[in-house]
Amino acid sequence: MKRAGVRLTGVLVLACSLALAACTSLPRTPYTAADASTSRVLDIDGLRRYADEPVTKFSFEKDISTATKSYLALSGGGADGAYGVGVLNGWTAAGTRPTFAVVSGVSTGGLIAPFAFLGSQYDDTLREVYTSGIAESLLNDPSITRVLFGSGLFGNTRLRELVARYVGPEIMAQVARENTRGRKLLVVTTDLDTQRTAIWDMGKIAAVGTPEALKLFRDVMAASASIPLVFPPIMIDAEGQGRRFQEMHVDGGVTAPVLTLPEALLSQDRLPSNARMNIYILVNKKIERNFELVSNSTIDVASRSLSSMTQSQTRSIIFSTYDFAKRNHLGFHLSYIARDYPASPSEGFDTAYMRALYQYGYEKAAAGQAWTSTLP
Repeated sequence: MKRAGVRLTGVLVLACSLALAACTSLPRTPYTAADASTSRVLDIDGLRRYADEPVTKFSFEKDISTATKSYLALSGGGADGAYGVGVLNGWTAAGTRPTFAVVSGVSTGGLIAPFAFLGSQYDDTLREVYTSGIAESLLNDPSITRVLFGSGLFGNTRLRELVARYVGPEIMAQVARENTRGRKLLVVTTDLDTQRTAIWDMGKIAAVGTPEALKLFRDVMAASASIPLVFPPIMIDAEGQGRRFQEMHVDGGVTAPVLTLPEALLSQDRLPSNARMNIYILVNKKIERNFELVSNSTIDVASRSLSSMTQSQTRSIIFSTYDFAKRNHLGFHLSYIARDYPASPSEGFDTAYMRALYQYGYEKAAAGQAWTSTLP
């Protein structure tokens, strides 16, 4: 059964085909794998790590206290981020929302993450972003010309403007203050040049406190949500082995639809510390398999295939995290959109759909029914 509305994936497949036929590309300053291996941003070490680095590259505090820390992992999902916002706001209304020691965000989750990290004082801001209709403007004025002579169907001006409108010096200063208290805000992008998952320490970036740091903070948020072909990549200035160049970063969901723990850690039997933790994975999409009779057309086959691939990748991360949590006696909590929830009438940011999805998430959380400790 074919969904109503515009098939964004189909448009992108067409646009990609035209771009390949045109054989165009924008010039870049060349750099090598050796340059990339030693690269840093803002001439400061430690502003980001890569998910596939050894466990020793990540710091885990020795925690001898009995306090249990809370870790919130926000997934990608585009317009379905309205679900996550609804859950957060409903959680506040229920009076049981914790202060998170760590918040990670990917794609739409990367846009939500700073506000979730700073707490319920930003509930109204998140509701405005995801229910006021402002998100619909992100996909206005598609242009095949941009794909032929650039790298994105819609351009990223509106996405950058949206981030800049809500993320200014005050937000960055608040994130920096929480960073000094030991809390961590992480936003994920995909480095296309190295094909690696970059985990940005937004608190460390905020603590730099310069205009360049604010620009980087915003760039990372925009990059995390820059769906390939929909929006152009975000180019981030870097330096390695004495050479300056630009890295190409796109949607973190390309390589990691949700970030729970680094890859190397999930494969280990034990945490390298005595930390006690509750892990909350807030998935802004459906993760249960569902039946749908797929039309035998290029557009629908491509759309269903990409959706299935992302869903499978998300499930794999959730299952690995569940196994790790059980081995280490950590709390495991999962929230996602139910399989039978009505699908969006379009592949874009439909305001009516987002408002209804927000309310659905809000009511579940307010009633204490948003979280489960079992797998799908």
